[in-house]
Amino acid sequence: MLRKTLFWTHLVCGVLTGLVVIMMSATGVVQTYERQMLAWADRAQFADPAPGQAPLPVAELLEAAGRQDPEFEASSFSLSNDPRAPATLSAGRSSSLRVDRYSGEVLEPAAPGLQSFFSAMTGWHRWFDASRENRAIPRAITGISNLVFLFLIFSGLYLWLPPTFRWIRFRTRLLFNNKADTAKARDYNWHHVIGFWSAIPLAVVVATAVVFSYGWANDLVYRVFGENPPGGAAPAAARVAEPAAASSISYNADATNSFPLSLDELFDRASTQLPDWQTITLTLPDADSATAQFRIDQGNGGQPQKRHDVTLDIHTGQVTLLQPFDSQSPGRQARLWIRFLHTGEALGIVGQTVAGLVSLTSLVMVWTGFALAWRRLVTPLFRRRRPDPAPRTVVADTAKL
Repeated sequence: MLRKTLFWTHLVCGVLTGLVVIMMSATGVVQTYERQMLAWADRAQFADPAPGQAPLPVAELLEAAGRQDPEFEASSFSLSNDPRAPATLSAGRSSSLRVDRYSGEVLEPAAPGLQSFFSAMTGWHRWFDASRENRAIPRAITGISNLVFLFLIFSGLYLWLPPTFRWIRFRTRLLFNNKADTAKARDYNWHHVIGFWSAIPLAVVVATAVVFSYGWANDLVYRVFGENPPGGAAPAAARVAEPAAASSISYNADATNSFPLSLDELFDRASTQLPDWQTITLTLPDADSATAQFRIDQGNGGQPQKRHDVTLDIHTGQVTLLQPFDSQSPGRQARLWIRFLHTGEALGIVGQTVAGLVSLTSLVMVWTGFALAWRRLVTPLFRRRRPDPAPRTVVADTAKL
């Protein structure tokens, strides 16, 4: 009885959420290598300096950007370890400027078409590309669909187990069957085989999405480790590892030039704290700040275990706080991992590939699930019933009467 109830619940849930899962999976596949593709496009803005040419000081880059775009108020400033790469000024998480480190020229966005494409894919993946004021309902739909999809994965694993434990039955669920010579047999085989081998990584991808969708799931991550969740009413999806917020200096030259140590000296001090850094991001301090906060990234930008925080005294350049990733609480570490396990970026190119592949396999599972459901629920309705045979008429042989 349990198996039958679970089967029909699995089937109905799959049919109801299948189209949303297709949308999220397809956009997830497209976004698999987004970071690498955008980084490749950014290389078009790398500048080879003239022999002996030194990059402009950070304060001058801020002033130059302020003259060219007075309305942009930066909150952070990032440098790459590649001296050809432009500096990046960010205003929050959604707006940024790129500045040539040698001329101070504000650069046009690299590959704006590609950036717009991936922005649209992200919008569809999260909330059907709805405008900001219309995202509540789409966000709720994708959140519920993620939760149902997680149920489908675990209920599917239970239903995957054959009723009788014989190897021949396991084999048809573990390996592709080249003798499946009908569409129904092929869909049945593919649904079970692909579902089994992709279950664990797919469960990770979907479970992390549930954490983004619901505040209770986000809080549960901390409570599992016996910690109190961080306060605030921000949605769970926004609670990710970002440098501490700071008021923008608005390219205030007086503010930056009033520090006992220049921003360049502070960058140099920060860069010596951790070797092999890839990017360093400074949360721009205001004139009254006593410290400067840096985020030092030794990875690809999506590996939380390689992102560390350093706080320096503005007057002396001494380290007042060094927070490597492993110094964070277990709950905080887990939450940071979750953000980038969803895309696989935390595990590098291999993790991204696995995340993209399981998104692709989920498309196959939804398609084969729809096909199996159609044959079970709809096809019988169109089957023509054979007419009842006409009653046999017995004709008496009057000659024998």
